[in-house]
Amino acid sequence: MTPKLCIAQDPEADALLDESPLALLIGMLLDQQIQMEIAFRGPYKLYTRLGNKLDVHEIADYETEAFVELAVTPPAIHRYGGSMGKRVQVLCQFIVEKYDGDTAAIWTRGGPGGAEVLKRLKELPGFGEQKAKIFLALLAKQRGVTPRGWREAAGDYGLKNSRRSVADVTSATSLGEVREFKKAAKLAAKGTA
Repeated sequence: MTPKLCIAQDPEADALLDESPLALLIGMLLDQQIQMEIAFRGPYKLYTRLGNKLDVHEIADYETEAFVELAVTPPAIHRYGGSMGKRVQVLCQFIVEKYDGDTAAIWTRGGPGGAEVLKRLKELPGFGEQKAKIFLALLAKQRGVTPRGWREAAGDYGLKNSRRSVADVTSATSLGEVREFKKAAKLAAKGTA
């Protein structure tokens, strides 16, 4: 049995992340330039604004300006709610077109290995190399999705007992530890620049 997620640090938002692969993927998409727990609350905001459902087909087909309005309605899903709302819709359109609307198929269809899952994640709109590796590690460490070779594919994000990304957030304490790691990494990068 997989542990309950507590990335958003909010019981209702985390419950949605637990049950919805789409919510988890949208949270990862939003996880940039804002605190991670705020990013992972974004899917719950959309869920409530869409009538307590988060349907990939509905989002893909939504009139773009109306969907952006849902994304920017206070509290917005992101500090850049408009552009991120458009990115969420483009992501959903991609999932409908490439995976028939089955988000989990990205990491399950055909029993792919870790390298293939990483490749599929990198194909997603808004997902680069780092975001894809982090999400692969999140799937493995917290969702029980452990395709062969996932640790190698996830790189340092796949390390055991690390505190370097959202993949390692399992409590308020570990969230603080991940923040400290990121802060130290930024300082180290500035020192070498």
